Amino acid sequence: MSEFRIASRYAKSLLQLADEQGALEDVHQDMLMFSDLVEENRDFELLLKSPIVTHAQKLVILRKVFVGNVHDLTLRIFEILTRKNREGYLPAIAREFHHQYNVNKGIEEAAVTTTFQLDDDLRKEFESVVAKISGKGVELTEKIDEDLIGGFVLKVGDRQIDDSISARLRALRLKFSQNPYVKDF
Repeated sequence: MSEFRIASRYAKSLLQLADEQGALEDVHQDMLMFSDLVEENRDFELLLKSPIVTHAQKLVILRKVFVGNVHDLTLRIFEILTRKNREGYLPAIAREFHHQYNVNKGIEEAAVTTTFQLDDDLRKEFESVVAKISGKGVELTEKIDEDLIGGFVLKVGDRQIDDSISARLRALRLKFSQNPYVKDF
């Protein structure tokens, strides 16, 4: 079974259980914290996926790191996944939990790529555009890419608005390559 399917199933179950127990917000914050930890510390993710470290050792490490810092339900899911030898999927489960949480709350995930850091006014403008497109609340992720030369690329779901200088240059290059006035010999 693929990593995505495994993560999706566990995340969906955890989301439903957390919602039933009234701990959805706490578990969501725990999953965000876990994702941030994995993103900041690659060694931690490698430890979870390592076949050399035993599952019991991984459980001891998870308990030492998270006891008292996360909700009991979050700690229990870590323990269950470790007992089932699926702790390597925890980073993917945390990311998928956040995605399913956003779907559950009616929040649209969007990403904007620019050549510079957005200021508050520009960020609010992008958020309002995404809100108009989707009709939902917005979670905007910002990326910086110097190769765009200028402009922006906005991704909302499966739609993309590419108003970058590099895209315009590619379009011009394509037009010039299809010159109908010069015959190929």
